[in-house]
Amino acid sequence: MTKERLYLYDTTLRDGQQTQGVQFSTAEKIQITQVLDQLGIDHIEGGWPGANPTDSEFFDSAPKTSATLTAFGMTKRAGRSAENDDVLAAVMNAGTESVCLVGKTHDFHVTNALGISLDENIDNIQASIHHISSQGREAIFDAEHFFDGYKANPGYALDCIDAAHVVGARWVVLCDTNGGTLPHEISQITRDVIADGILGSDLGIHTHNDTENAIANTLAAIDAGVRHVQGTLNGLGERCGNANLTTLIPLLLLKEPYASQFETGVTLDALQGLTRASRLLDDILNRVPQKQSAFVGASAFAHKAGLHASAIVKDPATYEHVDPALVGNSRIIPMSNQAGQSNLRRRLSEAGLDVAKNDPALPRILDRIKEREAVGYSYDTAQASFELIAREELGMLPQFFEVKRYKVTVERRKNKYNQMVSLSEAVVVVKVGDQKMLSVSESMDETGSDRGPVNALAKALAKDLGPYQQMIDDMRLVDFKVRITDGGTEAVTRVIIDSKDSAGQQWSTVGVSPNIVDASFEALLDAIKWKLVRDSAG
Repeated sequence: MTKERLYLYDTTLRDGQQTQGVQFSTAEKIQITQVLDQLGIDHIEGGWPGANPTDSEFFDSAPKTSATLTAFGMTKRAGRSAENDDVLAAVMNAGTESVCLVGKTHDFHVTNALGISLDENIDNIQASIHHISSQGREAIFDAEHFFDGYKANPGYALDCIDAAHVVGARWVVLCDTNGGTLPHEISQITRDVIADGILGSDLGIHTHNDTENAIANTLAAIDAGVRHVQGTLNGLGERCGNANLTTLIPLLLLKEPYASQFETGVTLDALQGLTRASRLLDDILNRVPQKQSAFVGASAFAHKAGLHASAIVKDPATYEHVDPALVGNSRIIPMSNQAGQSNLRRRLSEAGLDVAKNDPALPRILDRIKEREAVGYSYDTAQASFELIAREELGMLPQFFEVKRYKVTVERRKNKYNQMVSLSEAVVVVKVGDQKMLSVSESMDETGSDRGPVNALAKALAKDLGPYQQMIDDMRLVDFKVRITDGGTEAVTRVIIDSKDSAGQQWSTVGVSPNIVDASFEALLDAIKWKLVRDSAG
């Protein structure tokens, strides 16, 4: 059976940038473009040239891609020719092979938002699309508010898209701009459009998620016949966002009937980069990834309940609808206050600790984990701290050193330029064997900037551990995350620290305290202990 081609169109850099609080730099746009291109997206909409300096700069410096780079704009304004509209000219001057123009197809918006006649709007659409296609560019028409417009005045909405199609629009994209249309409506209206004369192979779909139906609406449109699909990474977009490509793409490649019926520019090999692409975008936005996101979320394949974990050990298909590796994700059997011994023994095995079912340490480990989680600890990701607790209860944790005391001070003073600056200083006293060692460190970096009290503590703690110093010299902190687990004056702070060494090992540790410095020190201490355990065992 020959598969039909579905064309994927990403608008993260334009529609996604309309998300409240999101603004990409030119460098970030280039980085996202390269990731999308690696995935195999067919069209990448880079923005609206002329609308702002960043979008114009992006098209001036856009990287070469296998994907078709697309410039976005609007149809010409009334009273001007397409050739003499400076806004349309800025879009054309971006020099892209493909140009997407948005135009009104809801009569209410034409008369009330644009303030022109219905016939003038159709003339603007037709003249603008003809201007693009006559220059040998691929013309795409985004039919704004199409579904609402069709429900209000089907004849006029169809006239608008017919006007674009007849003069050369390669794709006519039906837009659920307000996001209020439901799947059964999307399906029926799309079928009506095809029955009116525009082939599904020339139609696209653009949905918003205001009713949590963006994915369902997109699939309904595909089922009805459209073959061009628009969306954004992580569902970015105005208000509640757009159709989420990190959900839609694996549905099309891994779920029936889509996997058998269609092919896209995304291969199964490229699909393994999906989770990385999703998390890269969140890194750029400096936001915490949504754990519950389908396919790519950290919890998408996490099995917390003991019953589930026990079954997963026997066969992952018992509680997983796809193999997480297909989308570049991984299975997690977290330690939690719902954990049973199946979870625990599996987690211990992953840490290289094989423990018999009847080992009396098992219930002690479970009790201790549950007690600590009750006061704010979390071991879902802090696998190194979990391992240290387990080793301690199993009698397998060496006493490398003992911290006798530590102190941190933060001072504000003037520098040589008469500027007020901060200086953090830490003192740590440890006992290694019979010898006490005192280390002092400042947090000043090479530029003379203060890196803060936690940095000073980390440097002091790792400064002199006697015979163990060589083992920790290649350690470095790669991430530091702070969460407040209870609000108000009784707030408890949870600190997660990610560490890495020259061998490529990466591990996470957790500390909890009402005092952020104490919580940080606890996590730092665990990070060093885990490194010593692993290296001394090797």
